[in-house]
Amino acid sequence: MGSPSSAGNPRSLVVVGASLAGLRAVEAARRAGFDGRITLIGAEAHVPYDRPPLSKAFLEPADEEPSPPYFRDKQLLENELGVELVLGSPATGLDAENKRVLIDDGEIGYDALVIATGCAPRTIPMGEGLAGVHALRTVEDAMAVRKALSHSTRTVVIGGGFIGSEVASAARLRGGEVTVVEALPTPLVRAAGAQMGSAIASLHERNGTSLRCGHGVRSIEGDDRVQRVVLDDGSSIDADLVVVGVGVTPATKWLAGSGVLIDDGVRCDETLWTGVPGVYAAGDVANWPNAVIGERQRMENWTAAAEQGATAARNALDPENAKPYGTAPYFWSDWYDVRIQFVGSPNADEVRVVAGEPGVSDQWVALYRRGDRLIGALTVNGQSVIMKYRVMITKGASWDDALAFAEKRKSAAAAR
Repeated sequence: MGSPSSAGNPRSLVVVGASLAGLRAVEAARRAGFDGRITLIGAEAHVPYDRPPLSKAFLEPADEEPSPPYFRDKQLLENELGVELVLGSPATGLDAENKRVLIDDGEIGYDALVIATGCAPRTIPMGEGLAGVHALRTVEDAMAVRKALSHSTRTVVIGGGFIGSEVASAARLRGGEVTVVEALPTPLVRAAGAQMGSAIASLHERNGTSLRCGHGVRSIEGDDRVQRVVLDDGSSIDADLVVVGVGVTPATKWLAGSGVLIDDGVRCDETLWTGVPGVYAAGDVANWPNAVIGERQRMENWTAAAEQGATAARNALDPENAKPYGTAPYFWSDWYDVRIQFVGSPNADEVRVVAGEPGVSDQWVALYRRGDRLIGALTVNGQSVIMKYRVMITKGASWDDALAFAEKRKSAAAAR
């Protein structure tokens, strides 16, 4: 990619994406002592808000309607952090040569730019116009799904990933019939690998949710309102609510023709630089080489978005002293009464269960080996140990050391 050219002393920072990564970029810039102009551009009319609760606690039964999970109020952003907010105005293009971000009603100049536009939900070409068919990405989506869950008795979730599974869990808590339809033979392969993906998915059956794997959706049918989902084998599932959660795609269309390289997101170097002067990326949209894991990754999780946003802003404002970003990835998901946590990478030569019994125990741990080192760890209700494995992965711990640590914990637990 070459090396980033310094723009001297940047006086204007533009962050495109009123997301967690975008917010952390703004905060980091001010903490670093930057006293120039900061503009935050967001496609939605909202100030940045926390997305994970939208498919978790936000959907669960409660006496009162939950409030949108905003990180900061508008007054704090504008008055205390000195941010110019341009909300409800998605970026439509980037003129990198003249350092301008294009929006519908004009353009905004920058010296340094952080792209934090995240992802957009994938859609399926069916069920359009039918009441009771929803996606789940924005706070408005979550409000609509929450309202629908309160009077639905038969929910079908299309997509067996973590978001879809969290929606299924919330629906089951309300006592309705719930079916999850997953096109792949084994769900969660990308996130946890085939062996553990299947083990995690068994939590659905244990909690009364039907899981239909290896089936695509042929059609979503009804009159004015959804009534059934027809699968590719001709079978049908009655439904009065359908939630589509078939993954996301990086929000990069606005960058067409800008010179920013698009390759499963915005392709960056280890400092999150895009190769275009002054332009960095962070969060779900950034594809960068993670030296800690030894892989090029694009991570769709809360922790990476927060960390990358701060790193990208600091590097964009001081490119001559840019620091690489590396991490042992971490994500979590809450299903039913279970917390699932994963650190590292699922791309492994071996997966070994070192505590509990997947699909049977209420608590278990699996470790992932690549070569002779620990590369990943998955826990179910293992909050007391997961971060210890994250530290080990970050430090490049050997497989033998990881197994010895797991055995020590097992022996200590047996002695209690």
